[in-house]
Amino acid sequence: MARNTQVTADHNAPPVTQTLARFVATHPSRGWSDAVDHEAHRTFMNWLGCAVGAAQHESAHAALGAVAMLQPAPQASVLGRADKVDMASAALVNGITSHTFDFDDTHLKTIIHPAGPVASAVLALAEHKGLSGRAVIDALVLGIDVSCRVGNTMYPEHYDRGWHITGSTGTLGAAAGCARLLGLDEHKTAMALGIAASQPVGMREQFGTMTKPFHPGGAARAGLMSALLASQGFTASPKALEAPRGMIQTISTKYAWNEITDELGQRFEISFNSYKPFACGIVIHPSIDACAQLRAQGVKAEDVERIELKVHSLVLELTGKKEPADGLQGKFSVYHGCACGLIFGKAGEDQYADDIVNRPDMVALRRKVVATVDDSIDEASADVTAVLKDGRRVHVFVKHAIGSLENPMTDAMLEGKFRDLSDPVIGKGKTGELIAACWKLGSIGDVRQLTALARP
Repeated sequence: MARNTQVTADHNAPPVTQTLARFVATHPSRGWSDAVDHEAHRTFMNWLGCAVGAAQHESAHAALGAVAMLQPAPQASVLGRADKVDMASAALVNGITSHTFDFDDTHLKTIIHPAGPVASAVLALAEHKGLSGRAVIDALVLGIDVSCRVGNTMYPEHYDRGWHITGSTGTLGAAAGCARLLGLDEHKTAMALGIAASQPVGMREQFGTMTKPFHPGGAARAGLMSALLASQGFTASPKALEAPRGMIQTISTKYAWNEITDELGQRFEISFNSYKPFACGIVIHPSIDACAQLRAQGVKAEDVERIELKVHSLVLELTGKKEPADGLQGKFSVYHGCACGLIFGKAGEDQYADDIVNRPDMVALRRKVVATVDDSIDEASADVTAVLKDGRRVHVFVKHAIGSLENPMTDAMLEGKFRDLSDPVIGKGKTGELIAACWKLGSIGDVRQLTALARP
Protein backbone atom coordinates (compact mmCIF):
# COMPACT_ATOMS: atom_id res chain seq x y z
CA MET A 1 0.00 0.00 0.00
CA ALA A 2 1.21 3.50 -0.82
CA ARG A 3 1.81 5.88 2.08
CA ASN A 4 1.03 9.58 2.01
CA THR A 5 3.91 10.74 4.18
CA GLN A 6 3.95 14.23 5.61
CA VAL A 7 7.40 15.76 5.28
CA THR A 8 8.16 19.44 5.66
CA ALA A 9 8.90 20.97 2.27
CA ASP A 10 8.96 24.31 0.47
CA HIS A 11 6.12 24.24 -2.04
CA ASN A 12 6.89 27.77 -3.25
CA ALA A 13 10.50 27.38 -4.29
CA PRO A 14 11.67 29.52 -7.21
CA PRO A 15 12.13 27.77 -10.59
CA VAL A 16 15.87 27.30 -10.21
CA THR A 17 16.08 24.40 -12.68
CA GLN A 18 14.84 26.66 -15.45
CA THR A 19 16.95 29.58 -14.20
CA LEU A 20 20.16 27.56 -14.36
CA ALA A 21 19.22 26.04 -17.71
CA ARG A 22 18.68 29.49 -19.21
CA PHE A 23 21.99 30.68 -17.77
CA VAL A 24 23.96 27.73 -19.16
CA ALA A 25 22.31 27.82 -22.58
CA THR A 26 22.42 31.57 -23.20
CA HIS A 27 25.31 33.13 -21.28
CA PRO A 28 27.78 34.55 -23.82
CA SER A 29 31.14 32.93 -24.49
CA ARG A 30 33.78 34.44 -22.22
CA GLY A 31 31.11 36.52 -20.57
CA TRP A 32 33.29 37.21 -17.53
CA SER A 33 36.43 39.06 -16.54
CA ASP A 34 39.99 38.21 -17.53
CA ALA A 35 40.61 37.23 -13.90
CA VAL A 36 37.84 34.63 -14.05
CA ASP A 37 39.17 33.32 -17.36
CA HIS A 38 42.67 33.01 -15.92
CA GLU A 39 41.30 31.13 -12.91
CA ALA A 40 39.56 28.73 -15.31
CA HIS A 41 42.92 28.00 -16.95
CA ARG A 42 44.50 27.47 -13.52
CA THR A 43 41.66 25.14 -12.56
CA PHE A 44 42.01 23.13 -15.75
CA MET A 45 45.78 22.80 -15.44
CA ASN A 46 45.62 21.73 -11.81
CA TRP A 47 42.95 19.14 -12.65
CA LEU A 48 44.92 17.80 -15.61
CA GLY A 49 48.13 17.43 -13.62
CA CYS A 50 46.31 15.47 -10.93
CA ALA A 51 44.72 13.18 -13.53
CA VAL A 52 47.98 12.51 -15.36
CA GLY A 53 49.87 11.99 -12.11
CA ALA A 54 47.59 9.17 -10.96
CA ALA A 55 47.39 7.46 -14.36
CA GLN A 56 49.36 4.41 -13.17
CA HIS A 57 47.69 4.08 -9.78
CA GLU A 58 46.08 0.74 -9.02
CA SER A 59 42.65 2.37 -9.02
CA ALA A 60 43.20 3.44 -12.64
CA HIS A 61 44.22 -0.10 -13.61
CA ALA A 62 41.14 -1.53 -11.89
CA ALA A 63 38.78 1.00 -13.46
CA LEU A 64 40.18 0.42 -16.93
CA GLY A 65 39.93 -3.32 -16.42
CA ALA A 66 36.22 -2.94 -15.76
CA VAL A 67 35.76 -0.52 -18.67
CA ALA A 68 37.51 -2.90 -21.05
CA MET A 69 34.87 -5.54 -20.30
CA LEU A 70 32.36 -3.23 -22.02
CA GLN A 71 34.42 -3.28 -25.23
CA PRO A 72 34.22 0.51 -25.62
CA ALA A 73 34.94 2.35 -28.85
CA PRO A 74 38.10 4.53 -28.78
CA GLN A 75 36.51 7.98 -28.62
CA ALA A 76 38.50 9.83 -25.96
CA SER A 77 41.83 9.65 -24.12
CA VAL A 78 42.64 8.31 -20.69
CA LEU A 79 45.01 11.03 -19.54
CA GLY A 80 48.55 9.91 -18.80
CA ARG A 81 48.08 6.60 -20.64
CA ALA A 82 48.04 5.34 -24.21
CA ASP A 83 44.49 4.03 -23.79
CA LYS A 84 41.48 5.46 -25.59
CA VAL A 85 37.97 4.40 -24.60
CA ASP A 86 34.42 5.63 -25.14
CA MET A 87 33.86 9.18 -23.92
CA ALA A 88 31.67 8.14 -20.96
CA SER A 89 34.34 5.75 -19.75
CA ALA A 90 37.05 8.38 -20.30
CA ALA A 91 35.02 10.78 -18.15
CA LEU A 92 34.76 8.08 -15.47
CA VAL A 93 38.44 7.10 -15.41
CA ASN A 94 39.81 10.65 -15.68
CA GLY A 95 37.44 11.71 -12.92
CA ILE A 96 38.79 8.89 -10.77
CA THR A 97 42.45 9.66 -11.42
CA SER A 98 41.99 13.41 -10.92
CA HIS A 99 40.82 12.74 -7.36
CA THR A 100 42.86 9.64 -6.50
CA PHE A 101 45.70 11.60 -4.87
CA ASP A 102 43.28 13.98 -3.12
CA PHE A 103 45.41 16.72 -4.65
CA ASP A 104 42.74 18.50 -6.68
CA ASP A 105 41.02 21.88 -6.41
CA THR A 106 38.68 22.92 -3.62
CA HIS A 107 35.81 25.40 -3.48
CA LEU A 108 36.39 26.23 0.16
CA LYS A 109 32.89 27.48 0.96
CA THR A 110 31.45 24.01 0.27
CA ILE A 111 34.51 21.68 0.22
CA ILE A 112 33.49 20.72 -3.32
CA HIS A 113 36.29 19.59 -5.63
CA PRO A 114 34.60 21.10 -8.68
CA ALA A 115 36.91 20.38 -11.61
CA GLY A 116 36.91 16.58 -11.21
CA PRO A 117 33.35 15.92 -12.44
CA VAL A 118 33.08 18.89 -14.79
CA ALA A 119 36.46 18.90 -16.53
CA SER A 120 36.49 15.10 -16.87
CA ALA A 121 33.13 15.14 -18.63
CA VAL A 122 33.62 18.16 -20.87
CA LEU A 123 37.13 17.24 -22.04
CA ALA A 124 36.02 13.71 -23.03
CA LEU A 125 33.09 15.07 -25.00
CA ALA A 126 35.11 17.90 -26.54
CA GLU A 127 37.88 15.52 -27.63
CA HIS A 128 35.42 13.17 -29.28
CA LYS A 129 33.78 16.02 -31.17
CA GLY A 130 36.98 17.93 -31.92
CA LEU A 131 35.80 21.08 -30.18
CA SER A 132 37.85 24.16 -29.35
CA GLY A 133 39.65 24.95 -26.13
CA ARG A 134 37.47 28.05 -25.78
CA ALA A 135 34.39 25.83 -25.76
CA VAL A 136 35.99 23.74 -22.99
CA ILE A 137 36.81 26.80 -20.87
CA ASP A 138 33.28 28.18 -21.29
CA ALA A 139 31.75 24.83 -20.32
CA LEU A 140 34.12 24.53 -17.35
CA VAL A 141 33.24 27.97 -15.95
CA LEU A 142 29.49 27.45 -16.38
CA GLY A 143 29.46 23.85 -15.17
CA ILE A 144 31.43 24.71 -12.04
CA ASP A 145 29.09 27.62 -11.38
CA VAL A 146 26.09 25.29 -11.46
CA SER A 147 27.76 22.71 -9.22
CA CYS A 148 28.99 25.18 -6.61
CA ARG A 149 25.83 27.30 -6.53
CA VAL A 150 23.78 24.20 -5.80
CA GLY A 151 26.41 23.29 -3.22
CA ASN A 152 26.07 26.72 -1.61
CA THR A 153 22.33 26.11 -1.44
CA MET A 154 22.68 22.88 0.56
CA TYR A 155 25.96 23.17 2.50
CA PRO A 156 26.64 22.26 5.27
CA GLU A 157 23.48 20.32 6.12
CA HIS A 158 23.73 18.13 3.02
CA TYR A 159 27.38 17.33 3.73
CA ASP A 160 26.72 16.74 7.41
CA ARG A 161 24.15 14.07 6.50
CA GLY A 162 26.99 12.06 4.95
CA TRP A 163 26.84 13.00 1.29
CA HIS A 164 30.10 13.51 -0.60
CA ILE A 165 29.13 16.87 -2.05
CA THR A 166 31.67 16.68 -4.90
CA GLY A 167 29.78 13.77 -6.39
CA SER A 168 26.26 14.84 -5.54
CA THR A 169 26.54 18.31 -7.09
CA GLY A 170 29.14 17.21 -9.64
CA THR A 171 26.55 15.36 -11.70
CA LEU A 172 24.76 18.67 -12.26
CA GLY A 173 27.94 20.55 -13.12
CA ALA A 174 29.02 17.88 -15.57
CA ALA A 175 25.57 17.81 -17.18
CA ALA A 176 25.56 21.60 -17.48
CA GLY A 177 29.03 21.71 -19.01
CA CYS A 178 28.22 18.99 -21.53
CA ALA A 179 24.88 20.56 -22.40
CA ARG A 180 26.77 23.74 -23.17
CA LEU A 181 29.24 21.88 -25.40
CA LEU A 182 26.40 20.20 -27.27
CA GLY A 183 24.71 23.55 -27.85
CA LEU A 184 21.48 22.42 -26.21
CA ASP A 185 18.70 25.00 -25.95
CA GLU A 186 17.18 26.08 -22.65
CA HIS A 187 14.56 23.32 -22.64
CA LYS A 188 16.98 20.48 -23.36
CA THR A 189 19.50 21.89 -20.90
CA ALA A 190 16.78 21.80 -18.24
CA MET A 191 16.13 18.19 -19.17
CA ALA A 192 19.85 17.40 -18.83
CA LEU A 193 19.86 18.95 -15.35
CA GLY A 194 16.70 17.05 -14.51
CA ILE A 195 18.15 13.71 -15.55
CA ALA A 196 21.34 14.45 -13.60
CA ALA A 197 19.28 15.41 -10.55
CA SER A 198 18.25 11.77 -10.19
CA GLN A 199 21.88 10.65 -10.02
CA PRO A 200 23.67 12.26 -7.04
CA VAL A 201 26.79 10.21 -6.33
CA GLY A 202 28.67 9.40 -3.16
CA MET A 203 28.66 8.92 0.62
CA ARG A 204 31.36 10.06 3.01
CA GLU A 205 31.62 6.55 4.46
CA GLN A 206 33.80 5.75 1.43
CA PHE A 207 36.55 8.24 2.36
CA GLY A 208 39.90 6.48 2.52
CA THR A 209 38.97 3.91 -0.15
CA MET A 210 39.09 3.77 -3.95
CA THR A 211 35.39 4.54 -4.00
CA LYS A 212 35.96 8.13 -2.85
CA PRO A 213 37.65 9.07 -6.18
CA PHE A 214 34.97 7.04 -7.94
CA HIS A 215 32.50 9.72 -6.87
CA PRO A 216 33.78 12.51 -9.18
CA GLY A 217 34.33 9.93 -11.92
CA GLY A 218 30.82 8.55 -11.53
CA ALA A 219 29.43 12.09 -11.46
CA ALA A 220 31.32 12.98 -14.66
CA ARG A 221 29.96 9.94 -16.46
CA ALA A 222 26.42 10.50 -15.17
CA GLY A 223 26.46 14.16 -16.16
CA LEU A 224 27.76 13.42 -19.64
CA MET A 225 25.14 10.73 -20.16
CA SER A 226 22.44 13.10 -18.90
CA ALA A 227 23.36 15.66 -21.54
CA LEU A 228 23.54 13.02 -24.28
CA LEU A 229 20.12 11.68 -23.30
CA ALA A 230 18.62 15.17 -23.28
CA SER A 231 20.10 15.89 -26.70
CA GLN A 232 18.06 12.99 -28.07
CA GLY A 233 14.79 14.13 -26.53
CA PHE A 234 14.88 12.19 -23.25
CA THR A 235 12.77 14.04 -20.69
CA ALA A 236 12.78 14.81 -16.97
CA SER A 237 10.83 16.96 -14.55
CA PRO A 238 11.30 20.67 -15.33
CA LYS A 239 11.39 21.21 -11.54
CA ALA A 240 13.80 18.42 -10.75
CA LEU A 241 16.00 20.53 -8.49
CA GLU A 242 13.49 22.58 -6.50
CA ALA A 243 10.32 20.49 -6.27
CA PRO A 244 9.26 19.23 -2.80
CA ARG A 245 10.39 15.75 -3.86
CA GLY A 246 13.15 17.03 -6.14
CA MET A 247 16.86 16.61 -5.62
CA ILE A 248 17.67 19.49 -3.29
CA GLN A 249 14.79 19.08 -0.85
CA THR A 250 15.23 15.31 -0.82
CA ILE A 251 18.93 15.25 0.06
CA SER A 252 19.20 18.37 2.21
CA THR A 253 17.29 20.08 5.00
CA LYS A 254 18.80 23.39 3.90
CA TYR A 255 17.72 24.96 0.63
CA ALA A 256 18.90 28.57 0.40
CA TRP A 257 17.50 29.26 -3.08
CA ASN A 258 19.07 32.71 -3.24
CA GLU A 259 22.50 31.06 -3.39
CA ILE A 260 21.59 29.89 -6.89
CA THR A 261 20.18 33.17 -8.15
CA ASP A 262 22.20 35.92 -6.43
CA GLU A 263 24.49 37.66 -8.94
CA LEU A 264 24.05 34.81 -11.41
CA GLY A 265 26.12 35.64 -14.47
CA GLN A 266 28.04 38.32 -12.58
CA ARG A 267 29.80 36.42 -9.78
CA PHE A 268 31.45 33.18 -10.85
CA GLU A 269 32.19 30.52 -8.26
CA ILE A 270 35.38 29.44 -10.03
CA SER A 271 36.82 32.72 -8.74
CA PHE A 272 36.76 31.16 -5.26
CA ASN A 273 38.58 28.00 -6.26
CA SER A 274 41.75 27.00 -4.41
CA TYR A 275 44.51 24.49 -5.11
CA LYS A 276 46.21 22.05 -2.83
CA PRO A 277 49.94 22.09 -2.10
CA PHE A 278 49.43 18.92 -0.03
CA ALA A 279 47.97 15.65 -1.34
CA CYS A 280 45.31 15.10 1.31
CA GLY A 281 42.05 16.37 2.73
CA ILE A 282 41.93 20.18 2.79
CA VAL A 283 41.24 20.39 6.53
CA ILE A 284 44.66 18.83 7.28
CA HIS A 285 46.55 21.53 5.37
CA PRO A 286 46.84 24.07 8.22
CA SER A 287 48.31 21.38 10.50
CA ILE A 288 50.85 20.32 7.85
CA ASP A 289 51.73 23.95 7.17
CA ALA A 290 52.26 24.58 10.88
CA CYS A 291 54.49 21.53 11.31
CA ALA A 292 56.50 22.47 8.21
CA GLN A 293 57.01 25.89 9.81
CA LEU A 294 58.21 24.18 12.99
CA ARG A 295 60.71 22.26 10.88
CA ALA A 296 61.88 25.48 9.25
CA GLN A 297 62.47 26.90 12.74
CA GLY A 298 64.83 24.03 13.51
CA VAL A 299 62.54 21.62 15.33
CA LYS A 300 63.66 18.04 14.69
CA ALA A 301 61.48 14.96 15.01
CA GLU A 302 63.96 13.18 17.29
CA ASP A 303 63.85 16.08 19.76
CA VAL A 304 60.06 16.08 20.11
CA GLU A 305 58.39 14.83 23.27
CA ARG A 306 54.90 15.51 21.93
CA ILE A 307 53.03 17.72 19.48
CA GLU A 308 50.01 19.52 20.92
CA LEU A 309 47.50 20.08 18.15
CA LYS A 310 44.33 22.13 18.55
CA VAL A 311 41.83 22.06 15.70
CA HIS A 312 38.14 22.46 14.90
CA SER A 313 35.99 19.39 15.56
CA LEU A 314 35.41 18.90 11.81
CA VAL A 315 39.12 18.21 11.35
CA LEU A 316 39.07 15.19 13.65
CA GLU A 317 35.71 14.04 12.34
CA LEU A 318 37.06 13.90 8.80
CA THR A 319 40.72 13.07 9.37
CA GLY A 320 40.99 11.48 12.80
CA LYS A 321 42.59 8.18 11.71
CA LYS A 322 45.32 7.65 14.30
CA GLU A 323 46.78 4.48 12.80
CA PRO A 324 46.41 4.61 9.00
CA ALA A 325 47.32 1.31 7.37
CA ASP A 326 48.12 2.61 3.89
CA GLY A 327 48.46 5.74 1.80
CA LEU A 328 44.76 6.18 1.12
CA GLN A 329 44.00 6.08 4.84
CA GLY A 330 46.98 8.36 5.50
CA LYS A 331 45.28 11.09 3.51
CA PHE A 332 42.60 11.12 6.20
CA SER A 333 44.98 11.22 9.13
CA VAL A 334 45.87 14.62 10.55
CA TYR A 335 48.38 12.71 12.67
CA HIS A 336 50.25 11.48 9.60
CA GLY A 337 49.97 14.95 8.07
CA CYS A 338 51.71 16.48 11.08
CA ALA A 339 54.47 13.89 10.83
CA CYS A 340 54.92 14.68 7.11
CA GLY A 341 55.21 18.39 7.80
CA LEU A 342 57.83 17.96 10.52
CA ILE A 343 59.92 15.22 8.89
CA PHE A 344 59.70 16.23 5.21
CA GLY A 345 58.50 19.82 5.25
CA LYS A 346 55.93 18.83 2.63
CA ALA A 347 53.15 16.33 1.96
CA GLY A 348 53.08 15.45 -1.71
CA GLU A 349 51.97 12.15 -3.15
CA ASP A 350 55.35 10.57 -2.34
CA GLN A 351 54.78 11.22 1.36
CA TYR A 352 51.55 9.18 1.17
CA ALA A 353 53.15 6.07 -0.26
CA ASP A 354 52.26 2.95 1.71
CA ASP A 355 55.85 2.39 2.84
CA ILE A 356 56.14 5.95 4.15
CA VAL A 357 52.86 5.68 6.06
CA ASN A 358 54.19 2.53 7.76
CA ARG A 359 57.78 3.71 8.24
CA PRO A 360 58.77 3.32 11.92
CA ASP A 361 59.84 6.94 12.43
CA MET A 362 56.58 8.20 10.91
CA VAL A 363 54.52 5.88 13.09
CA ALA A 364 56.46 6.93 16.18
CA LEU A 365 56.09 10.65 15.49
CA ARG A 366 52.39 10.61 14.71
CA ARG A 367 51.80 8.75 17.98
CA LYS A 368 53.28 11.79 19.70
CA VAL A 369 50.60 14.04 18.24
CA VAL A 370 48.00 14.88 20.89
CA ALA A 371 44.99 16.36 19.13
CA THR A 372 42.24 18.20 20.96
CA VAL A 373 39.10 19.92 19.73
CA ASP A 374 38.76 23.67 20.05
CA ASP A 375 35.79 24.97 18.08
CA SER A 376 36.90 28.56 18.69
CA ILE A 377 39.53 27.76 16.05
CA ASP A 378 38.28 27.96 12.47
CA GLU A 379 38.31 24.70 10.49
CA ALA A 380 40.78 26.38 8.10
CA SER A 381 43.27 27.09 10.92
CA ALA A 382 45.47 25.10 13.29
CA ASP A 383 47.25 25.75 16.59
CA VAL A 384 50.37 23.60 17.01
CA THR A 385 52.94 23.46 19.79
CA ALA A 386 56.02 21.25 19.71
CA VAL A 387 57.01 20.26 23.26
CA LEU A 388 60.68 19.30 23.12
CA LYS A 389 62.52 16.80 25.30
CA ASP A 390 64.57 19.62 26.84
CA GLY A 391 61.34 21.31 28.01
CA ARG A 392 61.18 24.04 25.39
CA ARG A 393 57.85 24.81 23.68
CA VAL A 394 57.75 26.06 20.09
CA HIS A 395 54.38 27.40 18.97
CA VAL A 396 52.91 28.09 15.52
CA PHE A 397 49.40 29.27 14.73
CA VAL A 398 48.30 29.03 11.09
CA LYS A 399 45.29 31.17 10.29
CA HIS A 400 45.37 30.62 6.52
CA ALA A 401 47.41 27.73 5.13
CA ILE A 402 49.33 27.92 1.89
CA GLY A 403 46.88 27.17 -0.92
CA SER A 404 44.00 29.04 0.68
CA LEU A 405 42.30 32.00 -0.97
CA GLU A 406 44.10 34.32 1.45
CA ASN A 407 47.48 32.64 0.81
CA PRO A 408 47.12 31.18 -2.69
CA MET A 409 49.49 29.09 -4.74
CA THR A 410 51.08 31.15 -7.49
CA ASP A 411 51.08 30.17 -11.15
CA ALA A 412 54.71 29.10 -10.73
CA MET A 413 53.77 26.88 -7.78
CA LEU A 414 51.00 25.27 -9.82
CA GLU A 415 53.47 24.57 -12.62
CA GLY A 416 55.89 23.01 -10.14
CA LYS A 417 53.14 20.82 -8.73
CA PHE A 418 52.15 19.80 -12.27
CA ARG A 419 55.73 18.83 -13.09
CA ASP A 420 56.09 16.75 -9.94
CA LEU A 421 52.96 14.82 -10.90
CA SER A 422 53.42 14.57 -14.66
CA ASP A 423 57.18 14.20 -15.26
CA PRO A 424 57.34 10.58 -14.01
CA VAL A 425 54.32 9.63 -16.14
CA ILE A 426 54.79 11.25 -19.56
CA GLY A 427 58.31 12.67 -19.32
CA LYS A 428 59.70 16.16 -18.80
CA GLY A 429 59.51 17.19 -22.46
CA LYS A 430 55.83 16.46 -22.91
CA THR A 431 55.05 17.87 -19.49
CA GLY A 432 56.53 21.22 -20.51
CA GLU A 433 54.51 21.23 -23.72
CA LEU A 434 51.37 20.23 -21.84
CA ILE A 435 51.77 23.08 -19.35
CA ALA A 436 52.14 25.54 -22.22
CA ALA A 437 49.04 24.09 -23.90
CA CYS A 438 47.05 24.47 -20.67
CA TRP A 439 47.88 28.17 -20.39
CA LYS A 440 46.73 28.81 -23.96
CA LEU A 441 43.77 26.42 -23.91
CA GLY A 442 41.29 29.21 -24.58
CA SER A 443 42.90 29.82 -27.97
CA ILE A 444 43.41 26.21 -29.12
CA GLY A 445 41.26 25.33 -32.13
CA ASP A 446 40.96 21.61 -31.37
CA VAL A 447 41.48 20.13 -27.89
CA ARG A 448 42.90 17.00 -29.48
CA GLN A 449 46.13 18.98 -29.75
CA LEU A 450 46.20 19.04 -25.96
CA THR A 451 45.05 15.49 -25.25
CA ALA A 452 47.70 14.13 -27.61
CA LEU A 453 50.34 15.67 -25.34
CA ALA A 454 48.79 14.03 -22.27
CA ARG A 455 49.65 10.52 -23.47
CA PRO A 456 53.07 8.91 -22.95
